[in-house]
Formats: sequence, structure tokens, C-alpha cells
Amino acid sequence: MSTSSTLLIAGDCGPAHGPADGFPIEGYTANVQPALEQADFRFVNCMRTYSSRAVVTEHARQVNQDIGMSAIFTSGLFDAVTLANNHSYDSGPDALVDTRELMLSKGVQVTGAGANLDEARQTAIIERNGVRVGYLGYTSVGKPGSEAGPDKPGIAVVRVHTTYEQRGPHETVGVRTTADAADLERLVEDITALRKQVDVVVLAYHAGVIRLPRIISDYQVEVAHAAIDAGADLVVGHAPHIPKAIEMYKGKPIFYSIGVFAMTKPFAAPSWNEPAWRHGAVRNHADLDPAFPFMPYGEACTLSLMVKVDVTPEGVQRVAFLPMSFDTSYRPEILRHDDPRFDVIVNYLEWVSEDMPHRFTVDGDEVVVSD
Repeated sequence: MSTSSTLLIAGDCGPAHGPADGFPIEGYTANVQPALEQADFRFVNCMRTYSSRAVVTEHARQVNQDIGMSAIFTSGLFDAVTLANNHSYDSGPDALVDTRELMLSKGVQVTGAGANLDEARQTAIIERNGVRVGYLGYTSVGKPGSEAGPDKPGIAVVRVHTTYEQRGPHETVGVRTTADAADLERLVEDITALRKQVDVVVLAYHAGVIRLPRIISDYQVEVAHAAIDAGADLVVGHAPHIPKAIEMYKGKPIFYSIGVFAMTKPFAAPSWNEPAWRHGAVRNHADLDPAFPFMPYGEACTLSLMVKVDVTPEGVQRVAFLPMSFDTSYRPEILRHDDPRFDVIVNYLEWVSEDMPHRFTVDGDEVVVSD
């Protein structure tokens, strides 16, 4: 069997606090830099834009950042980014295109967004040590109008349709979500084509209910299973900013959300001031952590993981995750197995995954995922 290479996949990334705020950009990756440097492939989700042509909107004024802040992606620690997320279009089409071109000019490949639909559907393909890995980005949480078109900048999307089921006067309304058939067919086409070009196919899927633990929407399962059926070797999700379930499907892993890699925001979402949050109706396990005011995503947002995959020309040989936590400078740290926080994260992942088929096995400082 061929000698394996290492693939690391990180989640939501894009700090909004930089040197002027006392947070040097290189500091965010200081604790994880050795692991990233040792890996052969490094992928991450870029949640910000970097452009002088941005349109600033009040609901997402943190999204467009000074071009210098892009160094977290372009300083040599990452090979590819996905821009298929709910923020890539927030600052307008010009900022999206500029960010894509900036990454490419610095040697970082891009998937999930572009100047038109063809560009948005392009896969980042990295080859190292005789292994070709494809990284394809799609999202289901982009705002209406953010999707790429034949001649329109935007992101690669799988839109979602929602129906409601009346279950009687004493029952809550059933909510059913399904993927748009045409969009899902496009995703399947991309994976099928990619399968013929590379040894390992990774779908980066930005989707799911933000901040609330355990909830996995119907459409997420539909899309993830369709991706595996089409030939993906693993699906790595993000968007909720907290870890969610890990499922083994037909021997392939689906990470429904791996959480935050390195991201800050100067203000909490307006929803935390709504009565349902203030009075506790939907706050269970989702209060903000006062020790992390610049990560206002819920108390579980400081629990995180990176996916580690051993790959060869024959495909995926082993899948594991690296438990991570943050210090008060918002720097992610890969935890050792004898750190009490390691068990906290593993137990949390067991809790959120209990309805999904999976097995976790601690192997040194890694947690192997298997059937």
C-alpha cells in the first residue's frame, strides 16, 4: 500500500479584529501552525471578503475586511478555500470577485464562488505525493439573489424548500425541508465529474441551523447522502459555528458541522434580543459565553475540531478529528488527550451524534471515526 499523506480541513474562518484591535493576524494561527505546516493538504472555509469595492450593509458590516487581514489564508498555511457560504455575497458581487482573484493571485485555490456559475462550480484540485484531492464547495444558507448565474457573480447553492405539516391542535407544526431538485442534480453532476479526476473527493457544505445544538435539518441529510452516493469520500459541513453530529453513511463520514476555526465578530446577532431568546424558550445550551465577547455564537462555539484524513492514491485510508479549543485571544489550539477539555469535546460530539451511526475511538491525540 502507498505511503499516506495528510489532509487537514478547518471550519469557519475570518477574524474581524486585527492589529489595530490588539490581535495580530498571525496570532490566530500560532498554536495550530505546526500541524498545518506538517500536513500535505490544508482546506478551510473563508467567511470574509477582502476588497476596496465592497458594499457595506448594516446586518453584516463585519464581513468585508482590510486586504491585509486576508493573510490568515494567504500566508502559506492553506492550499484552498471554499467561498460557498452565506457571507461571500454580503459585500456585493465586486467584493466576491476581488476576494476570489486575491486568493488565486496568492496561490490559494478557490471553490464555491465566482464571476459566473461555471467559476462557482469549479473545484480546487491539489496534487501532492502522487495523490490528487478535490475540494468542492456548496451552500444552502446563501441569501436569495446570492446564487451565481450564467453571467452573474455569486455562490454555488443548493436551495431549500420548506413545507409545514399540521399535526393537530395540541402538537407543534411539523417542518419539512427538502433540497431543490435541479440544484441537487447540479451538485451530483459536479461530484460525478470530479470523481473521475481525483483520488479523494471532499464536499465542503455550508448549511444547517446556526447556534442551536443537535438540530440537523432534513435537507442536510438529503444533500450529504446524495453527495456520498455520487462519489464523495467525505462531507465536511460548517455554518452553525458549533460542532454538530458526525454520521457514517455507507462507510463514509459526514461531519454536519466542525465549528469555528478562527473567527471573530464585534456584535451579537439581533436574535439574542428577541423575547424567545431573552426568556429562554430556545436558549437551552445556547447562551453566549461572556468570556468570549467577540465569538457571540453560543456557549458551544469554543468547542471545535479539525478533520484529519490519511489519503493515498487508492483513496481515504483513515478519518479522524482533532479536538480544539480557544484561548481568550481567540486562538484555536489542538488539544492533547490528557487535557480535560479533550474529553469535554469528545463527550459533546457523542451527545450531538447519538442519533447517527458512528464510532469514535481515541488514538493518541486524535479521535478516529468509523462505522
